[in-house]
Amino acid sequence: MKKILILQGGFNEEHEVSLKTANQIKKILKKNKIDFLNLTVNPKNFEKQISKYSNKLICFNALHGSFGEDGKIQQILKKKNFKYTHSNISSSKICFNKVKSKIIIGKNNIPTPSFVKLNAKSLNIENLYKFKKKYKRFIIKPNESGSSFGIKIIKNNKDFNEFLKKINKYKNEISNHNSLLLEKYITGIELTVSVLDINGKLESLGVTEISSKRSFFDYKSKYSKGFSKHILPAKISKKIYKKCLKYALKSHKVLKCNAISRSDFIYDNKSNIIYYLETNSQPGLTPISLVPEQALFRNISFEKIVLDLIDNYNE
Repeated sequence: MKKILILQGGFNEEHEVSLKTANQIKKILKKNKIDFLNLTVNPKNFEKQISKYSNKLICFNALHGSFGEDGKIQQILKKKNFKYTHSNISSSKICFNKVKSKIIIGKNNIPTPSFVKLNAKSLNIENLYKFKKKYKRFIIKPNESGSSFGIKIIKNNKDFNEFLKKINKYKNEISNHNSLLLEKYITGIELTVSVLDINGKLESLGVTEISSKRSFFDYKSKYSKGFSKHILPAKISKKIYKKCLKYALKSHKVLKCNAISRSDFIYDNKSNIIYYLETNSQPGLTPISLVPEQALFRNISFEKIVLDLIDNYNE
C-alpha cells in the first residue's frame, strides 16, 4: 500500500495557495483510503524536518513558488532518497526561471516576447528610460516567482511616471529576488493550456481564454472567486486553438516537465502570433484552478489527476 507525505505551505508569497491545494489532495486520498501524513514545510530547516520521516513515503509536492518548485526541495528529496511528484530538479529549476525557459522555448521555434534580464539592484530610472525607448510598452516581473507576484505593466507615459515615483517601494517589495525580467508588452488574448500524462500519453487538455476584471490575470484574479472569467474552449479560430495545444505540448516536452504542466500564452490577433509567456511545472489544484477545470472539460476527474501524479513520481 502506498503511503503519502503531503508537503504544504512553504512560507513564501504562495503559502496560502499551497494550503488550498493540499486540502484538495487530502480529500482525494481520504476518499481512496490512502494513508497520508502532512508536513508544513519551512525552507529554513526542511532537511532536518524531512529526516524525521521514512523515505518509503511518496512525497506529494503541494508547494508553489520559491523553494517548492524551483528545484531546491527536489534536490533535498533526491539526496534523502525520497520519491516525489511533479517535475525533477533540472526541469523545476528551468521552468521557475523565466529567462532560462524563454531561451529554450525560443530555440525551439515558439515565439516569445523580446526581453532582457536585469539584476534587481540595477533597476533604476536610467535603465527604465532605456527600456521604454526600446520597447515603448513593457512588463517588469521577478525572474523567479509565481502567482503574478511583483508584476508591473507599463503601457503608457502615465504608468511609467507612476512607476518611477514608486520605484523604491517596488524594490523593497521584491527585495528577496535577485533578478528581474523586463519583457516587451504584447496586447492580446490571454490563453492557458494544461498538459497531463494520461495513461502514459502526454496530452494538451484544452485552451482557456482568461478575461480578468482587473488590469491583468493577477494573484487576486487567480485565487479569488469572481475576479476572472475562464472561457473554455477559448473563442479563437480552430487553427490558432490547435496551434496553442501544440505549443503547450512542445513546451512541456522541451522543458522536460513530468506528469503535469500549464503553459501561458498571449495571442496577438492583429499579427496572428501566439506568444509564449511561461510554464508552471506545479500548477494550482485549488477548487477554482485552471488544471482541474480543463481536465473536467475532457471528462478527466480531479481524482484521476491526483492519483496519476502519485503514480508518476520521480525517484
